Amino acid sequence: MSPTISVGIMFQPQISFFLDGSYSFSGKSYHGEQTVSFRDGLIAFDGQLLNKITLSPLNEDDTFVLKDVVIGIHFHWERKEDQRFKGTLEFIVEEQKITAINILPIDTYLISVIASEMSATSSIELLKAHTIISRSWLLSQIEKRQAIEISDASYVTNSVTETEWIRWWDREDHQNFDVCADDHCQRYQGITRASQSLQVVTQAVMETVGEVIMYKNAICDARYSKCCGGVFEEFQYNWEPVQYPYLTKGYDGKHQDLPHPLPDLTQEAAAEVWIRSFPPAFCHTQDQAVLSQVLNSYDQETIHFFRWGVSYTTQELSDLIHRRTEIDFGTIIDLIPLERGTSGRITRLKVVGSKKTMVLGKELLIRKALSESHLYSSAFVVDKTSDGFLLLGAGWGHGVGLCQIGAAVMASSGYSYREILSHYFLGSTLKKTY
Repeated sequence: MSPTISVGIMFQPQISFFLDGSYSFSGKSYHGEQTVSFRDGLIAFDGQLLNKITLSPLNEDDTFVLKDVVIGIHFHWERKEDQRFKGTLEFIVEEQKITAINILPIDTYLISVIASEMSATSSIELLKAHTIISRSWLLSQIEKRQAIEISDASYVTNSVTETEWIRWWDREDHQNFDVCADDHCQRYQGITRASQSLQVVTQAVMETVGEVIMYKNAICDARYSKCCGGVFEEFQYNWEPVQYPYLTKGYDGKHQDLPHPLPDLTQEAAAEVWIRSFPPAFCHTQDQAVLSQVLNSYDQETIHFFRWGVSYTTQELSDLIHRRTEIDFGTIIDLIPLERGTSGRITRLKVVGSKKTMVLGKELLIRKALSESHLYSSAFVVDKTSDGFLLLGAGWGHGVGLCQIGAAVMASSGYSYREILSHYFLGSTLKKTY
C-alpha cells in the first residue's frame, strides 16, 4: 500500500478556501466557501476556537481549493495563485500563523510533483527517473526526521561568530509535517498543474510504484537541481558535513567529449577557467524542445542558466548585502572565494567591507546575500569593474544529484531512466519498497 504523507502548503494569519464536495470535521459536514483565522493563539472556524482542524473528504474524488497560495517563495518569479488539491485538509498553528496541510498518499503527491516540475511533453524515461528520485528523496527525509527525533543530539544548521556565518537549509526546518510545497522541498501544486499532463505523469508514477534508488541498505537522499553547469556538486559542500558515495563529483556528459581530463574545481585557478568557458555537457543546450520539458513558463523567464552574468555597482551591492544579511558591512570592497566544492560552487566567501569583514557560507546563504531572490548558483568568479562588480557564473541551483536539464537531454538522446539514474547517482541500485 502506498504510504501517506503530510505536505505544508501555506502559512498565513488568515486562509480562505473552497470545499468542492463534502468534508467532515467533528461530526459535522462542510462544503463551499470557508475561512480560518488566527486568534488568541488558536484557529477561529465556524464560531469556534480550536487547536487543530482536520477536514476529511467524504468521497475520494472531492477536492478543495486554497486561495492565494504563494509559489516561488523568495525567487524572482514569486507570485500567488489559487490551487486545487485532493485528500485531507488540516490546519494547525505555527509561529502566530495558521499552516494549511494536505494529507494524501505518496503516489498521488508524486503525480502532482512531477507535473509541477516537468512538462507533459517530457519523455516517459525522464518522468520515470524524476519520479524515482522524488520518491527516494521524500522517503529518505521522513527516515531522517524520525532519526533526528529519536536522537538526543542537537541538529545545528546555523553557526554565527564575529567573523563567520555558516548556514544551510534543509527539510528538517519542518517539524509538524513531512515536506513543504515550495522549491525548498519539492514543488507541489496539487492537481492545479497535474491535470495538464495527468495521463503521461500518472503512467510514469504507476509504472515505477514503490521504486527507489538505494545505496547498500539505505534509501538515497536523492537531490536534484535545474542545471549543474557541467559538473555535479557533492552533498557535504551544501548541507551537513556528511559524504554520500552516490553524490560525488562527476562530469555531466560523455568523457570523450572533453578535450582534457575534468579539472579539480575545488582549486581557484581551475574553477575560474572552467566557469569562464563553455565546455560540452548534457546540460549545455539551447534546444527549446528539450528545455520546455523541464522549465515551466515562469522558469523560462530565466534565459541564461549554463553560463550567466550579473553586474552591480558598488553602492547597489553594498545596499543589497546589507539588506539581505542584515549585517552592515559598509561599502563592499571585495568578494573573495575561500573554498569551492567539486562543481566550482563557492562554499565560503569572504565579504570585505569598509566597516566589517566576514565569511559567508554555505552556497545558499551566499546566493541569498548576493541577489534580491536567489543568485542562480554560487559557482561564480568575481570581476571588479570601474564602478562595481561583475559576477560570471555557471549552473542553476545547488548542482547536487540529478541535473534536470542534463537528464532531459539524456532522455531525448535515447537513454533509459535506469541509465539516467546511474549517471547521476554513482553506484546506486533500484529497489521496489512497496
